[in-house]
Amino acid sequence: MLSDKINSLPISQTVAMTAKAHDLKNQGVDVITLSAGEPDFDIPDYIKQAAIDAINQNYHKYSPVDGFLDLKKAICKKFKRDNNLDYDTNQIVVSTGAKQSIANVCMSLINKGDEVVIPTPYWVSYSAMVSLADGIPVFVHPSEDGNYKVTAEQLESAITEKTKMIMLNSPNNPSGSVFSEEEYLEFSKVLLKYPNIIVVSDEIYEHINYGSKSISFASLPGMYERTVTVNGISKAFAMTGWRIGYLAAPKILAKACNKMQGQITSGANCIAQRAAITALEESPERIKYMVDEFKIRRDLIIDLVNQVNGFKVKQPPEGAFYIFPEVSELFGKTFKGQTVNNANDLSLLILEKAYVATVPGDAFGYPNCIRISYSASREQIEEAIRRIKDLLS
Repeated sequence: MLSDKINSLPISQTVAMTAKAHDLKNQGVDVITLSAGEPDFDIPDYIKQAAIDAINQNYHKYSPVDGFLDLKKAICKKFKRDNNLDYDTNQIVVSTGAKQSIANVCMSLINKGDEVVIPTPYWVSYSAMVSLADGIPVFVHPSEDGNYKVTAEQLESAITEKTKMIMLNSPNNPSGSVFSEEEYLEFSKVLLKYPNIIVVSDEIYEHINYGSKSISFASLPGMYERTVTVNGISKAFAMTGWRIGYLAAPKILAKACNKMQGQITSGANCIAQRAAITALEESPERIKYMVDEFKIRRDLIIDLVNQVNGFKVKQPPEGAFYIFPEVSELFGKTFKGQTVNNANDLSLLILEKAYVATVPGDAFGYPNCIRISYSASREQIEEAIRRIKDLLS
C-alpha cells in the first residue's frame, strides 16, 4: 500500500532514540535523555515578552509564505552584523525550522540521478532529504586522525560530472568540529573549478563555539552567488519547539524555495516569527551565558567519558554541544548478558540497562561511534556518565 519512496526512507535515529526514551519515561523509568540536540535552558525573557506582545497585538492570521517582511529585514541585518554578508529580503525564506529550509533547497535543485557530496560525519537527515529528491548521496570520509574534517583534496575526489550540490556543516553535528577560514578557503579554491555546483552551508550552531569563530561559506571569494546559507533560532536561543529556520540564497533559488514551501506548509508560525525578530535583533552577547555553560559542560563530559571503559574522545569539540566518542573497542563484548556487536547494540544496551539515551554513530556515517549530547544539566551529565561507567566496567 505504501509508496516505494516512504518504504525506503530511514527513520531518523535521533528522533527514534528520543521517542524510545520518552516511552520508558512514560512507564515511570528515570531516563536521562542525551540523544536530542535540545538545550535545557529557558527561553530568554525578552524573547518571551516579544511573543506575548505579538499575541496581544493580534498576530493570528496567515503569514506570508516566505516570512514577515520585518523578520526578513532582521535576518538581513543579522547576516551583515555577524557574517559580513549583504542580502536583500527577496533572498530570504523563513521556514518551519532549518530542517525545512534544507529540504526546500533539495526539492528545488535536485533532479533524478544528481549527486550530492556529503562530508562525514553528517547530520542524519541530509542523506534522506537527498534521496527523497531522487538524488544520490555521495559520502566523503576524513582520515582517522580524530578531528572529523575532510580536506579539500578529499572533497574534490568525490566530485563528478553529476555533482549538483555539496552540503557543509560547521560547527558540525555530531562531531563538534569547526572548519577554519583557511580550511574553507581551500574548499573554495576547489569549487572555483566547478562553477555549476551549489553549496548548502548549514550554520545552525554558528554561535555555539568555543574560541574559534564560525565562518560563513558565502563570505569567501567567489562563493556568494552559489551558496545557500541556512540558519535558525532553535539552538542558539533554546527555541527548538518554536520551529523557525531561514535561508539566504541567490534570488532565483529563494523564489523556487518559496514556491515549494507554498505547496507544503505555507508560512511559518506567526507568533514564533514575531519572537524571532527580537531574538535576531538583539546582540549575540545576550546569549553568551548559554555558550559559556556549554563549554563548562563540554569539559566536564570529556573528563568523565574518558574514564569509561572503551570510550575514546580523541579531540575536544570546538563547537555545538555533542561529543562523538569512538566505541569499537567494546564490540564483541558482553554486558548484563547482552553482546555488543555494533554501536546500535551499545546505544540500546545503555538505554535499556543504564537508562541513558544516546544515538548510534551509523546514523551519522560513523558506525564505530555514538553521539552524546551535553545540552543537559551538569547534574544529569554526571549521573548519566556514572550509569554508563558502572554498566560497562
